[in-house]
Formats: sequence, C-alpha cells, structure tokens
Amino acid sequence: MRDLIATRPVIVADFPARALDARSIAECAAALRGSVDAVLAGDHGSARVQFSPTYRAQLIARQGLAPMLGVNCRDRNRVALEGELAGLAEVGVAAVHCITGDHTQTGSRPDAMPVFDLDSTRLAALARAAGHLVAVAEAPATPPVQHRPARLIEKERAGAELCFVNHCGGAEPVRRFIAHARALGSQAGFIPCLPVIVDEGSAALLRSFTTLVLPPGYVDGILSRRDVRRAGIEAAVALGRELLRVDGVVGVDLSGGAARGAETGYARAVAEIARELGGGG
Repeated sequence: MRDLIATRPVIVADFPARALDARSIAECAAALRGSVDAVLAGDHGSARVQFSPTYRAQLIARQGLAPMLGVNCRDRNRVALEGELAGLAEVGVAAVHCITGDHTQTGSRPDAMPVFDLDSTRLAALARAAGHLVAVAEAPATPPVQHRPARLIEKERAGAELCFVNHCGGAEPVRRFIAHARALGSQAGFIPCLPVIVDEGSAALLRSFTTLVLPPGYVDGILSRRDVRRAGIEAAVALGRELLRVDGVVGVDLSGGAARGAETGYARAVAEIARELGGGG
C-alpha cells in the first residue's frame, strides 16, 4: 500500500457487507473486486456484533481484495487488541485503522459494557510495533475543532502514517485542515471520506454517522433527482475529483453503506464510482 500511494492516488471503499454474513462478504467483494485499491472494514454503529477483525480480513482477502481493518478500543482490552494486531499481521492487511470507537450507548448494543482500556493513539503505537501501516481518523468539524490538527500530530508520533478525514463539508474544509496540520509538522497522507448516496436507504445510513457534515445541499440534490442512483454516482465522482486535487490528499474513501438487503447493489454503484476515479489499477 505504501508503494501504491507513492505512485498514484488510491481509492478505498467502506465495505458494505452485512455483519456476521460470510455470503454477503463474498458477494460484495465480487462486486468491488478490480475497481478499488482496498476496502475499509471498520466500526459499524448499526451492527455492533461483528466477526472479529482478523476473521473479516481473512474472508475479504480470500476474495482477492486488499483489506484495511478497523480496530476499535470500545470492545477489547489491551491483551485482546494485541491478539487482533498479531492476527492481522499473520493474515496480511493493507493497513490497520486505529480508532477509539463510539460509546456502546450508541448503536445496536447499549447493553454492552464499554472497555476503552486504550485510545486510538495508544492503539496506533501497538499497531506500528506489530509492523502495520497505521491509519487513524480525525473529524475537523467536531469540537474541539481547534485541537484536531494537534491531535493528529500526536497520533503520527505514535506511528500513524495515514489520516482518514471524516466528512467535514467538502473540499475546502479538508484543504484548511490539511494546511493547519502541515503547519504543525504533519507528514501524514490524507484520505478524506467521500459520501456515497444512491438511494433513500444509503442516505439514511450516512446520516446516522457521528460527526457527519456534508456539503450544503448534497443529499437533497441527489434525492430530488428522478434517477437517484445515477445522480449519486455523478455527485460522488465530481466531489471525489475535487478532493483528489487537494494538496496532501493521497486518496479518497468511498464512505457510507446500504440498507439491509441492498448491500450488493450498493457495492456495484461504489465500483462504478471507483472506476471513474481511477481505482483498481
């Protein structure tokens, strides 16, 4: 992945498969194979109970896709996280995406006890020590806004090389965040999240994301069109090209997900966007 990023922008896609469903993973992988450079299989607020990161990585890799696995600190203590990082190194993943994780009071399992033995910065250090390419996230539009670039610097010192930039309102906010981070000494490669909406279900799921800020009129501009799927693809391609022109951006993450039962169709739409943006080599 490092070599690929040094060559051209990469196209990553949030992996839309249903939780605890190996068949859905295979179907979505088949739809995305050859069009994206990697898939991000990460935290999922609407389905807290999922296959372990190591097992998901193995299922995805079997289908010929490069997996980036999200690992959160909400559900596992230090020992369990170290075990997952070792397992992911054995499977071979494109990167490990280290996040602190949303509290269990959000999402599908508020009855679960949160752990938070570590945070994303400490997890990044463990992932780097385990030999992984480390990705982290920052949310430029979420308070404390003024401290977000400095937070990223601390994560880089711990071992992070990539920063996924959460939805913050379009290309200009991404540009400002990167400029601020660079002024503080950041050397990270930035991968901003690119919102993908192709129907009412995917719009509803995207709206459920914490810290979500979309460009003004983005959702309504898509849903008001007669052919929502085509409008969503065109909007994502246009915004993606704009984001890829921002200095410091090394790729985009086609971000979002599908309503239950629409995962494979959503993956096909994501594949169209990825191909138009130049993903998959």
